[in-house]
Amino acid sequence: MFVPTDDDTATILHADLDAFYASVEQRDDRRLRGRPVIVGGGVVLACSYEAKARGVRTAMNGRQARALCPRAIVVPPRMAAYSQASKDVFAVFRDTTPLVEGISIDEAFLEVGGLRRIAGTPVEIAARLRERVAREVGLPITVGVARTKFLAKVASGVAKPDGLLRVAPEAELEFLHPLPVRRLWGVGAVTSEKLHALGIRTVGEVAAVGEAALVSFLGRAGGRHLHALAHNRDPRPVRATERRRSIGSQQALGRRPRSDDELDALLAGTLDRLGRRLRDGHRVCRTVVLRLRFGDFTRATRSHTLPEATAHTATLLAACRDLLGAATPTIHERGLTLLGVSLANLADDDAVQLALPFDRAAGAALDSTLDELRARFGARSVTRGTLLHTRAPLEVPLLPDDP
Repeated sequence: MFVPTDDDTATILHADLDAFYASVEQRDDRRLRGRPVIVGGGVVLACSYEAKARGVRTAMNGRQARALCPRAIVVPPRMAAYSQASKDVFAVFRDTTPLVEGISIDEAFLEVGGLRRIAGTPVEIAARLRERVAREVGLPITVGVARTKFLAKVASGVAKPDGLLRVAPEAELEFLHPLPVRRLWGVGAVTSEKLHALGIRTVGEVAAVGEAALVSFLGRAGGRHLHALAHNRDPRPVRATERRRSIGSQQALGRRPRSDDELDALLAGTLDRLGRRLRDGHRVCRTVVLRLRFGDFTRATRSHTLPEATAHTATLLAACRDLLGAATPTIHERGLTLLGVSLANLADDDAVQLALPFDRAAGAALDSTLDELRARFGARSVTRGTLLHTRAPLEVPLLPDDP
């Protein structure tokens, strides 16, 4: 039985796996334990805390990372292993409480306020959760406990690695205000530089500035957002993860000029992957969105809504090709450094209204057959001829889109 609570006690947990990819590698290979590990070669996808201690960071150039940590062990990513580890951890989450809101494959919010009579205090629940993940999945996890989602996430960040931290409701601002501004949700390098230029370096100094001044510095949305967080005002409840309303994929292209045929091949490969994700989740979509970043760093978005919802790859690809074709003159003029596609207006495939088959093109059976072959023999077992001599993009594991 789960009874939600309306009191103001700290009942929200933010559970975050530590150095997820690297921890999975260390779990599965004893020789890597206690040693600096880098996952990925050209770019650092993840690194162990031993490597972080030497200055290595996620998304860092691989050559720079190895210069900082010459003794690091570089391992190739194993996305299937990370995906399975994520599923195992989320099974523990959902066995703990029915209110689990997944944020990514390695972190989630949990609401445990209604479990006090049958499971104990939030801290006791968090401690058992950490013990179960360590015992059943073999991975370290940090948990922050607080009254708001924002503060629970901050608490887990402060407690890393492999820690547990509760922020008492009566001591929230005492805990929050001495922290650097980068701890505020949504403050990245650009915003922190703006704040530093104003002499604002701590959350407490953000709170002291006042909402009107922050709005004048950062804009209406950004200023109001930071002012609220600096006072720990975050009314959002933990909601069980809902189905996605859109899915997408994008690929950075670098500065090298690309031919029309190369761009078409990249677009086709992207739609193959997205179409497979739609069908795996038993979804269909109505709107395709093309996202472009040109050589001069300007961006453009083009969209088209189909007359009928579909998961047919050829239909979606044809719509995207029309959008790309319309943007081709601009691409020739400015160059292209990023190509992305989103599929929006998603719906369950069992809710599609039947339509008379005026078009003889029948691709659903072919799509299903190709999906089965790729699932059984690998994503590149069947591919387009235009993609034969290209390197397959890394498919990062995602949260399952379960109903």
